[in-house]
This record gives sequence, C-alpha cells and structure tokens, in this order.
Amino acid sequence: MSSFPRLLCVRVFIPILLTAFFSQSSTAQLKSPAVNFATDATVFRALASQERLERGRYLVEGVAHCFECHAEHDFKKGLGQPKPGTKGAGEIVKNEEFDGVPFPEGLTHPNITPDKKTGAGTWTDAQFEQAIRHGIGHDGRELLDFMPYAFFRSMTDEDVASVVVYVRSLPAVKNQLPKRNLPFPVKLNLHPEMEPPLAPDASQQVKHGWYLVRIAQCNDCHTPSDEHGKARTDMMFGGGARLKGAWGDVVTPNITPDPSGISHYDETMFIKTIRTGRASGGVRQLNPLMPYSYFRNMTDDDLKAIFAYLRSVKPVRHHVDNSEPPVYCKLCRQKHGFGDKD
Repeated sequence: MSSFPRLLCVRVFIPILLTAFFSQSSTAQLKSPAVNFATDATVFRALASQERLERGRYLVEGVAHCFECHAEHDFKKGLGQPKPGTKGAGEIVKNEEFDGVPFPEGLTHPNITPDKKTGAGTWTDAQFEQAIRHGIGHDGRELLDFMPYAFFRSMTDEDVASVVVYVRSLPAVKNQLPKRNLPFPVKLNLHPEMEPPLAPDASQQVKHGWYLVRIAQCNDCHTPSDEHGKARTDMMFGGGARLKGAWGDVVTPNITPDPSGISHYDETMFIKTIRTGRASGGVRQLNPLMPYSYFRNMTDDDLKAIFAYLRSVKPVRHHVDNSEPPVYCKLCRQKHGFGDKD
C-alpha cells in the first residue's frame, strides 16, 4: 500500500493528502441544485465530543495520512512524518515528478489549521465536508483532485465529522501559501476515480478492509497508467507508478496475491511490515513515501481487514523490485527492477 497519495499520482489521484488547486470553472456549475454549500452552514454539522476527537485523530494520523501532504517533511531522515509545529500547516514541495509529469516549481498543499487568515479557521463544518467528500472548496470552486475526495466520498458522516473535529483541534499555524502553481492547464474531472472491486458475497471483514483501503487510497498509487495517462484498471493494485522526489526514485510495487506480488505474505507478516516499515519479513526497508509511519498507528483488527481485502483482489502478474537494477517494463512503461520478467 502507499500514500503515495493522490497528490503523488497525477494520472489518477493520489494521494497520501490533499491540495487545494482550483479550476477557473464557474461556481454555479459546482453548486448543488438545492443548496449553496459554500454559504449554507446548516447542511452538515460536526459537533465536538471526546469520542469524535479520538476517532478523528485515528483517521487523520492513521489510514487517511492527511499530514503526509498538509505538513512539512524531511524524507531524507525517513518516516515522512511532519516536522514539529507543521501539522496541518501545509507546504510547497518542489522538484518532484509523478509518472513522468514534473513539478519543478512546486505544488501547494494548503494550510488547514484553524488559523483564520491563512488557514481554515473561518470554514463551516459543511464547507469542510464538501471539500473532503465532494471536492468543492470553501469558496464554492472545484478542488483539483490531488485532494483525494473521490476516495473519501465513501466515508461515513460520523467519520467525516470526526475528521473535522480533530482538524479543528490543531494549533492554529500562520502560514500563507499560494492557492495553486501547476505546470499544466486545469480542467474539470482531470482524473476520474478508480473504484476498487468488491465481491457481492464479501465477508464483513473484507468489506471493512475495502472501506479502509479506499480511505488510504491504496489502489491510486499501486496501479500503473497507460500511454495516455489513464489508469490500467486491469492491473489494479499491480504496481507500476513512478514517483521521484526527496524520497528517491521508486516505482510502486505489486500488492496483489499473485506470486509476483505479496502471495508470500500472511497476516502476521503484513502487520509486521506495516508496524516496522520493513518488508518481506524484515528483509527490505520500505521507502518513507509509503505512509507506513501513519498506517502503523492503526489497530491490528483494521490492518487484518485491509490484508483480507487485498487477498480478495484479482492477482496481477507484474514483477517490481526497487532494489534491483532498473530495466524497461512493457507492462507499466517504467524502468524498475525485474522489468524484463513479464
């Protein structure tokens, strides 16, 4: 799995987390026919409680890994955790490349702390909910889908309310950031959602895993794209997205139950990998861009559900090994270790 959040997968998502880039489209096109979500504060409420605060902390600092985007990091020191005092404050990242699309001048990850001048301190609960699940900014404009709202769309009302309560509890940080800085024209529906499969007869554990995998956006990073930049849904979870930045130059691995993926994993090994950041029984260190430092905050039961779901997806034959010399792969059109094996 990976945050390699929608922010990090230009072709699709995407996103560990997540950036408020706005299109020039008409606000009127983006409003609900029944209500103006940018001004009506009564549509959604997130009343604070201790239970919601703790659940929100669990989601934000766990499966949703929001601070992998909305904070400053030093990937050279590993983990991908926020620098002290920057949780929710956003950042501008430069010299990164996602699936062949460079961002030399940087991407803006907005400040979502309660600061009223430079953050989200004036947003209503309804405006938060619309941004999280529908990609509509506080001013009514569409958010570019580096913010993985398409994946968060399945979140329950209670979980969204919990996220809002926790984000509102963060210390306000004054950090003025530009709204957007993109090297390509903005257009509506830039990257459609990829819906991960779920068998109709799936167990409750697998269904719960599906819910968590969507919030974690695992298929967004672990799915290659074709020559037109569209997701290869026939290879979903099969790896193949190239991500280049301060964390290094990596291609996302295959996490399907195929022998070229993680068929050798059992539940215990999967949980140990997430907890320790070392894969295949501790043999290899995971790249810090993979948000294991967030996912390891999850309970054993939730990690078991994610593993159960991944066990249920279609096996994809695609060998990816970043520890081996890179070779061109005809399947994902990237250079990576074992690229000549398929």
